[in-house]
Amino acid sequence: MNSRLVLAFLLCLAASATDKSPERVRHIILASRHLGAHGFGYNDSSLTELSHKLAAEDIPTMIFLLPDRKLSVGLEFALASQCAEAIIPVRDAATEHKLDFLAASDVMDLITGFSGCAVDARQQATAMRDELEQLREQDQEKAAQEAKRQAEEDARIQQNGLKMLDPQKAKELTRQDREEVFRRSLKAMGLSENGPMTPDQKKLVDRMYRTMVLGESGPHRNSEN
Repeated sequence: MNSRLVLAFLLCLAASATDKSPERVRHIILASRHLGAHGFGYNDSSLTELSHKLAAEDIPTMIFLLPDRKLSVGLEFALASQCAEAIIPVRDAATEHKLDFLAASDVMDLITGFSGCAVDARQQATAMRDELEQLREQDQEKAAQEAKRQAEEDARIQQNGLKMLDPQKAKELTRQDREEVFRRSLKAMGLSENGPMTPDQKKLVDRMYRTMVLGESGPHRNSEN
C-alpha cells in the first residue's frame, strides 16, 4: 500500500514538473540577458549561461515557446546554446512554419560562432544554414504557386458568377460550378453551409441555394396554406 502511495506521489511530482517546464525555461532565458549599450539583451555570455542551465531535453519546450514573440530572440540563443542537438529540431520547426526560416538561419549562425560548441557541431550548423536557404526558397516558390492557383481559382469562380446573371450563359455551368459560386457568395457574407445561422439567415441561404444551384426562379414553399 505504501509503495502505491509513493508511486502516486512521484507521478504527481513528475506531472507538476512537466507543467512548470515552460515557465522554468522562460525564466532561465530571460535571466540570461545582460545590460548593454541598448539595454538588456543577449550576447555571448548569454549563450554560455544558457548552455549550462538548459539541456537537450529542454529543446521541445523551447519549440513549444516559439509563438511567444517576447522570447523570440532569447529562444534563438537558447536553441543555439544546445549546439548539435538543436540543429535538426530547428530545421524541422522551420519547415513546419513554427519558426521563420531567417530566424532558423540566425540560430545556425549563433551555433557557428559559439566557442562552447564542438567544431563538428559548428560545421554542421554552417551546412544546415545553406540547406535552410534552399528550403526557404522552395517554400517561397510553393507559396507563390499556391497564391497563383488561388487567384486563378477565384477568377474562374467570379467569371462563373457573372455567367449566372445571363440565362443563356448560365446553361453552360455544371452543378459543381453553381455550388462553387454559391459557397463563395456565402463566404463573402461571412456564412458557411454548416456554420451557425439565425433563422432569417437560414431562410436566405435556402433561397440562395434553390436559386443559384437548383435554378428555381420563385421562393420555396414548405407547405400549402
